[in-house]
Amino acid sequence: MKLISWNVNGLRACVNKGFLDYFHASDADFFCLQETKLVAGQIELNLGEDYRQYWNYAEKKGYSGTAIFSKIEPLSVRYGLEADDEPEGRVITLEFDDYYLVNVYTPNARRDLSRLDYRLEWENRFLDYLISLDAKKPVIVCGDLNVAHAEIDLRNAKSNHGNSGFTAEERACMTRLLASGFVDSFRHLYPDRTDAYTWWSFMPKVRERNIGWRIDYFLVSARLADRIAQAGIEPGVMGSDHCPITLTLS
Repeated sequence: MKLISWNVNGLRACVNKGFLDYFHASDADFFCLQETKLVAGQIELNLGEDYRQYWNYAEKKGYSGTAIFSKIEPLSVRYGLEADDEPEGRVITLEFDDYYLVNVYTPNARRDLSRLDYRLEWENRFLDYLISLDAKKPVIVCGDLNVAHAEIDLRNAKSNHGNSGFTAEERACMTRLLASGFVDSFRHLYPDRTDAYTWWSFMPKVRERNIGWRIDYFLVSARLADRIAQAGIEPGVMGSDHCPITLTLS
């Protein structure tokens, strides 16, 4: 089973930069997007007859949003963590016989950390939600989690301590999530690999010099860890300031 996750930073712009070529060549069972920046009716994608499309739009135009394109029909679909609390389109959950697939775009704390308190409160609710799902059946979580967990996960760790995405509080949330029964699929296979990043600033030459952060993840319930056959990062795929990440489960 092949899964792909990609923060496209505006799907309409990404489509104009070759998104569909990559999508069709990938032939994934699940293709999960974050930061689609769409509202209903703003795009029509020809993905072929094999794929079902699930969209969670933000109320604010040009902001946030998630989508899942799936070859497999789910038993159920849920948008958001709570039915009455999904103004930013951040979570989609598909339920299948043997697992849940959760696609997430975690709130950014902002450069001035003005949204850090909200971020931490959201993290608490998200963790509770994942734990409740995991109690029923295994969970696959993917998306832009907006945090570099360890110093190995960004190029300039020392100068970024305390900055958005690398605060002690955000990193502690990831530590707690993993300690709650989840595995970082990439680090499971490559615990010591350096220079493996999924996001780069738009500043000149930053991506070319690979001055990046690994903030996009596939996490799986610990009891699925022995099924991780492949976990990849595709920095050569352009179209966004993030690159796609991949997961293959046996």
